[in-house]
Amino acid sequence: MTSSRLLYCSAVFLSAFLLFLVEPMAAKQLLPVLGGSSAVWLTCLVFFQLTLLLGYLYAHWLNRSAFTLRRQSLHLALLALAIVLSVIASLFHLNLSHGTTHPVTTIFVTLTVTIGLPFLLLGSTSPLLQVWLSRSEEGKVWYRLFALSNAGSLLALVVYPTLVEPHLSLKLQRILWSLSFVVYAILCAILSRQARSTGQPGIAQQQSPDTPPSSTAKKWLWFLLPMGAAMQLSAVTSHLTVNIAAIPLLWILPLAVYLLTFILAFEFPTLYRRAVIVRLLVLMLASLGYALSKIDTDLPIGIGILFFLVELFLACLFCHAEAYALRPRRVSETTLFYLLIAAGGAAGTFFIGIASPLLFTANYDIAISFLTIAVLALLVTWSDEWGQRLLWSTGSALLLALVILLHTANAREALVQVRNFYGALRVKQSFTPPQNAPVRMLLNGAIQHGTQLFAPGKSKIPTTYYAEDSGVGLALLHCCEDRPRNIGRNIGVIGLGAGTLAAYGTPADRIRFYEINPLVRPIAENLFTYLRNSPAQITFAEGDARASLTQEAPQHFDVLVVDAFSGDAIPLHLLTTEAIALYRRHLAANGILAFHVSNQYVDLAPEIARLADSAGMMARTVDSPSTESRGAYRAVWVLVSTNADFFNRPDIVSLALPVPAIPGLRTWTDDYSSLLPVLQLTGHY
Repeated sequence: MTSSRLLYCSAVFLSAFLLFLVEPMAAKQLLPVLGGSSAVWLTCLVFFQLTLLLGYLYAHWLNRSAFTLRRQSLHLALLALAIVLSVIASLFHLNLSHGTTHPVTTIFVTLTVTIGLPFLLLGSTSPLLQVWLSRSEEGKVWYRLFALSNAGSLLALVVYPTLVEPHLSLKLQRILWSLSFVVYAILCAILSRQARSTGQPGIAQQQSPDTPPSSTAKKWLWFLLPMGAAMQLSAVTSHLTVNIAAIPLLWILPLAVYLLTFILAFEFPTLYRRAVIVRLLVLMLASLGYALSKIDTDLPIGIGILFFLVELFLACLFCHAEAYALRPRRVSETTLFYLLIAAGGAAGTFFIGIASPLLFTANYDIAISFLTIAVLALLVTWSDEWGQRLLWSTGSALLLALVILLHTANAREALVQVRNFYGALRVKQSFTPPQNAPVRMLLNGAIQHGTQLFAPGKSKIPTTYYAEDSGVGLALLHCCEDRPRNIGRNIGVIGLGAGTLAAYGTPADRIRFYEINPLVRPIAENLFTYLRNSPAQITFAEGDARASLTQEAPQHFDVLVVDAFSGDAIPLHLLTTEAIALYRRHLAANGILAFHVSNQYVDLAPEIARLADSAGMMARTVDSPSTESRGAYRAVWVLVSTNADFFNRPDIVSLALPVPAIPGLRTWTDDYSSLLPVLQLTGHY
């Protein structure tokens, strides 16, 4: 490899590495602002794809004619400005505490200000440098650079959750990234001067007249195939993060699979066998289509992750390999090819991340992405034997029927279905024998957020994870036993759900709920009766709980309940040393913090115990059993307090147990957190 080509490869690899390293960094910084919602990552993906599209547009424009001195100067000036902006962003943190009102706008504005221009220039690198290199090598298009670019991206995705996030603070990550961007800019400056010095004509003049232009149908497929792959990426990522947790590791797994298919399609195209992939894809779509048709059942998450990642791999490999097979033969169409690939990616993520929550009251993203892949397979294989045409026509019809079936099944038992940035909410009503009494359940995706029994005498019973023998039940019943009854309790609850904890209220009590999702309160007030039947004085605070508590005067809570769930776990920004300090400011003397940690895949109790210890508090875990007759589920709570007498009470001491420690676990702060040490995808609950 010549020294010139080595410089090109280094610049492309470094640009891709930095591009995909900054994605989880930027999204993780936004999670606390928006309540840890998994939709943050999907919206970030839309921004990344749209900015990548702008980068490809920039590269396409830059190479429409000879690389003139004026355009060279503009490119160098933008690189210099991007360095300045990246350094400023790495040293200063934006205050976005009011961003929950318009979350999508908040994400786009923040990312534009902090990483917009550097991201755009990094995104333009691969198509831009491919054309520059083709000029110095007699018009040959080196598509291998695109595979090298995706290899750099894949490496960044592997490195971030395993090496960067567990060991480096966010601020240090940003500083090191900015320094690396300076190196990238220097490489680009060197190569831009080389491109100028070649004196080659514009790419449109280099093309042999014997090479035919690509057809309009091909150009449409350059757009549609990447769109289908991007829809799959977004839908699978949403499914995983909603049902487990909004963490970089679960963003990165699907994105890594997505990039791997780009590498295989562009670097090792001879390995792709359409006949084999199509057959496997049919099998996978049929299997997962059957699984989705079981509306109220879910695959075990370990199996589910594997299934969805394998399906994502097959679907994306099919789309990307078929797009590569249709690649242009004219050098002048190279940047247009990449431009339409980027446009398809942006369109796919935009549909799933932005349009779908606006168009549908329930989440049909996975099913719609399956249908899209089937239709694309029909288009691509139309000219093959009639059997393929019949197969994919039938498959497309069946998957369309699946989408309709899901809509019908969702509506059958649902009293209400609504959806916004924070997720899809559904209130399901069923009836239990022998009295045929109604039971209502609030679901966010597959995660339950409260259940109420409407059988005679049971509507005021706290159910699910909030029974009287649960950790929060013990805290509420025994926190103030020494106090006269006419002096009520002051209770704070982060996370409203169905409002179940209002069942503990007495006329002298004050209960304040903190809820970020504006759709939850109307549901809790109108479809459940915990709130309206509670004799307590109830108030509400809208927006992220930490932001609200920061702005409020000390509330002197006797019990502060942390029960906000994003996916199947509490958002990380509610579990840091700064968060604990904020909670303590709002606790009464000897007050109790109650953390709900019931979930299958994240063992949060040891981390909460570390946080308590660093704050000079004691932590105990309460694991209560399920009781079907009163609708109680097994529940795990961690109670934190400075009040040793509370933990030594006869009703508490045998139930509140020390928390087992995890060796080497670091205390989380706003600048450092990693779920990797406490993640258990085999399930432990």
